[in-house]
Amino acid sequence: MTTIVWFRQDLRLADNPALAHAASLGPIVPVYILDETSPSDGRRLGGASRWWLHHSLAALNENLGGLVLLRGDPRALLLELARKTSATGVAWNRCYEPHAIARDRQLKADIASAGLDVQSFNGSLLHEPWEVATGSGGPYKVFTPFWNACRRQPVARPVAVPAFELADVGGVGDDLAAWRLLPKRPNWAADWGRYWSPGEAGAAMRLDQFIKHSLAGYADLRNRPDMPNVSRLSPHVHWGEISPRLIWSRIAHAADRHERLRGDAGKFLSELGWREFAHHLLYHFPTLPTHNWKPAFDSYPWRASKSDLKAWQKGLTGYPLVDAGMRELWATGTMHNRVRMVAASFLVKHLRIDWRQGEAWFWDTLVDADLANNASGWQWVAGSGADAAPYFRIFNPMEQGRRFDPDGDYVRRWCPELARLPTPMIHAPFEAPPLILHEAGIVLGRTYPAPIVDHKSARLAALAGYAAVKNARDEPRSS
Repeated sequence: MTTIVWFRQDLRLADNPALAHAASLGPIVPVYILDETSPSDGRRLGGASRWWLHHSLAALNENLGGLVLLRGDPRALLLELARKTSATGVAWNRCYEPHAIARDRQLKADIASAGLDVQSFNGSLLHEPWEVATGSGGPYKVFTPFWNACRRQPVARPVAVPAFELADVGGVGDDLAAWRLLPKRPNWAADWGRYWSPGEAGAAMRLDQFIKHSLAGYADLRNRPDMPNVSRLSPHVHWGEISPRLIWSRIAHAADRHERLRGDAGKFLSELGWREFAHHLLYHFPTLPTHNWKPAFDSYPWRASKSDLKAWQKGLTGYPLVDAGMRELWATGTMHNRVRMVAASFLVKHLRIDWRQGEAWFWDTLVDADLANNASGWQWVAGSGADAAPYFRIFNPMEQGRRFDPDGDYVRRWCPELARLPTPMIHAPFEAPPLILHEAGIVLGRTYPAPIVDHKSARLAALAGYAAVKNARDEPRSS
């Protein structure tokens, strides 16, 4: 029995339930379909995601010894591939975006109607979104009780890499280069190979390095962008080059072996929990990426300013921590999580620009752009989402810099024009005396921008805007 294995966000061999199932039946036909037809919101992969996908598919092709690449609507292509290869079944690991759920439901019906076996599995989450429910059977809306409920359920053991045989496909499929996923003119990702190693081997190496060198101290130092105590696993997890179950198993094992790591391991695993929570929310509230989770925020008076949005995107706001983060994002395809919160808060609360504008920019520029994480994160910052930051919590970018980048090393790396400023002034160059600025070679408004908005005035304006939503209906949109 030949089975098609449809790879999606599970670009790996280890702990891949669909692959293991198909391999147990006989020869397999591994296929990846570049599907740009199904998303209901018309959203295509962002540029950074396309770069990662190219390299991840190249790695998967090498690991498998062959991967069929097709482009178009899976609803037609899978049945056509089954006819060409005489496959008797199709298997895949589930995706949880609203458009994917609708597409896959119809696909299952179509494939079964064609007389083929069709099976789907959980290869992306610790627990299915419907497996974790409140006492009344509804979805959780606050993280802590959600995570407590998750922890009461056992996590399945990772599945070993199966022995498999590739079926003869007779040259079916596209050449990866023909998809033109990589940027050319300009090649803004020219240096990304210095920062990333897409693929299953790169994911395994990244996890090993994190456990050996950065897990110790994670709980205290994960908020420091100038320190190495972060995992940098998120794009590998998003693309399924490593599974959450395998990460859970490895981190728990490290904590069992070294008692001193238990606090750090627990904190790191709770970050996996936030990912689970984001997918839980998206599954139960499918309009999360496009509508305020709390309808009261529909009343918020957002500003429309192309110049302010552009300054934020380019890292030219005049606030060093924000600018450093936005420049790191453009240069590497990622941004430290603490700085993401500060940069996002600056856009929605200092500039009062709709969170959806920021979400769209992150979607295009993040290598770990994930619909659930991106939407829930932006709504959390804006105050419109589940378990959100209070509307009155408006990050002071200068104080955040002094607290989490105390020596200014992060800012100096990404804003080198500020490198010669004394540390006490590096997070607020606009407060430095003229002589200090002169000695550091800085001319505000020329070599580094003056602030595009005054912090105190912006804070008051944001609070005034939030006053408009206080008395509006505050129940979340129905699931």
